[in-house]
Amino acid sequence: MRILHTADWHLGRSLEGRSRLEEQAQFLDELVKIVEEEKIDVVLMAGDAFDTVNPPAAAESLFYESIARLANGGKRPVSIIAGNHDNPDRLSAASPLAQKQGIQLLGLPTIDVQTIYVPTTNETLKLAALPYPSESRLAEVLTDSHEELMLRDKYDQRIQGIFEEMSTAFTPETINIAMSHIYVTGGSSSDSERPIEVGGAYTVAATSLPEAAQYVALGHLHRPQMVSRAKTMARYSGSPLAYSFSEAGYAKSVTILDAKPNQPIEMSEVFLASGKPLVRWKAKEGLAQVYTWLDEGKDANAWIDLEIHVTNALSIEEIHRLRKHHSGLIHIRPVFDELEIERAERIVNTNTPIDELFVRFYEKQTGGAKPEPELTKLFLELITDDVDEDGDEA
Repeated sequence: MRILHTADWHLGRSLEGRSRLEEQAQFLDELVKIVEEEKIDVVLMAGDAFDTVNPPAAAESLFYESIARLANGGKRPVSIIAGNHDNPDRLSAASPLAQKQGIQLLGLPTIDVQTIYVPTTNETLKLAALPYPSESRLAEVLTDSHEELMLRDKYDQRIQGIFEEMSTAFTPETINIAMSHIYVTGGSSSDSERPIEVGGAYTVAATSLPEAAQYVALGHLHRPQMVSRAKTMARYSGSPLAYSFSEAGYAKSVTILDAKPNQPIEMSEVFLASGKPLVRWKAKEGLAQVYTWLDEGKDANAWIDLEIHVTNALSIEEIHRLRKHHSGLIHIRPVFDELEIERAERIVNTNTPIDELFVRFYEKQTGGAKPEPELTKLFLELITDDVDEDGDEA
């Protein structure tokens, strides 16, 4: 059985107001192509299908159209769980229609193990799928019949107990996989993940993942990575697109598993080509260097975080000119000449004129920018006392 593991699509997410929906559609087209070319039998999506609990209609439309294509008229089972960004009730609302296509949409945590018949291999997959298990969502699952789990003090212990209970459904004749959207201690995170751990309260130890599972498919962390110290093979597939500049340089991929009952999993990656890269420019030679890069067409199809070394603050007109040359410029951050800052700090003459003191203060507060003459003039007008004809202060 060939299983594809993906996660963290975050459909509807933007980058500083720039829509990524076109890139996300490109990824989903690529994903459909991969499952066909790689002869994938089952698709597992480990949470955060959407970026918000109230996604835009275009994102929902893209989601349902794409999972229908992946399912191929019910010939390829698809199982999707809610992540911390998803509305669990909203995600699972379409389940009656989705199940007719062989698609499982699991919103709230459940202790029920999914039994999935895979027609292309005539085999059965036992899937211990645990959608994002927040404390509040777990409260709806852990009823009086799970008193022992409810009494466990630590979040990690409750998750471990749920996996242990679910693992009792695994058999030697089936392929046994676990899937969840959780933060496992030690994972490498990026700026684009909304934290689901608060002071360690929502973290899960790697040793708490179910040893009885042949593989644990994880979602939440955007960098593809194996989980060290787990008692079985466990992996974050990562997000298909880079969603913050802290992910610049990440290679994005989906994970493919070749699985047989009661045998070790064989794992491989298929790297993705969809989406614009996120890159960082550091123009230490100033504005002229930036225009040289623009003229050369450097990173023409990328989102760019620009750090530019300057002496004076960039004008609004200059910023507009840069953005006109490259529509992918997201951040433009000036870095001011440190020598100028040090020079200003060394001047300590107490008889310095008030306007010069203002200039030095402005430079220090802005990191080295020099105020426009009009601003200095306005400052002097504000601090100068108006005296009336009688010599009294106005």
